[in-house]
Amino acid sequence: MATERPADGHVSVERQRPPTTADEATTLAAWLDFYRDTLALKCEGLDEPQLRTASAPPSELTLLGLVQHLTEVERAWFRRTLAGEDVPSVYPSTGGEHDEGFDLLDDVSAEQAMTAWREEIAVAKRNCAGRVLDSTAPFHGMEVSLRWIYTHMIAEYARHAGHADLLRERIDGGTGV
Repeated sequence: MATERPADGHVSVERQRPPTTADEATTLAAWLDFYRDTLALKCEGLDEPQLRTASAPPSELTLLGLVQHLTEVERAWFRRTLAGEDVPSVYPSTGGEHDEGFDLLDDVSAEQAMTAWREEIAVAKRNCAGRVLDSTAPFHGMEVSLRWIYTHMIAEYARHAGHADLLRERIDGGTGV
């Protein structure tokens, strides 16, 4: 499997290819982890200014903004919806054009944002543990299953992994799977 490597050649993210013959729950969880790791790889080896760089004008999208956004998405689906937790946003609304974590705050470092993202992923995994895919939770007057949430999250991460590919390539030429 090809991976992009920082200038020093060190890669600390170990991305696992999802199994090809596992049961449905294992397959969905593995694909979600694969895309989570893809985003981590796209950010690895970059410094704070690079992670904050909107490298594909006219878009203001940044790798750090993607991390913050996906922190909010993890929290929304796996905590608020699936587990019914009443938790506030990690990144409060800025009133800007790109809410839901996309807008960067001066007082939140890349290290803090990466830590918050990893913590939300850990909570998401705990909230999924022991649940069957047919488990449901209320969502805007309907019910959504854990299967639906996994599928939605895989699509969310895959879409943003494509954005991350472009941003990273524009920052330092880094490409890879």
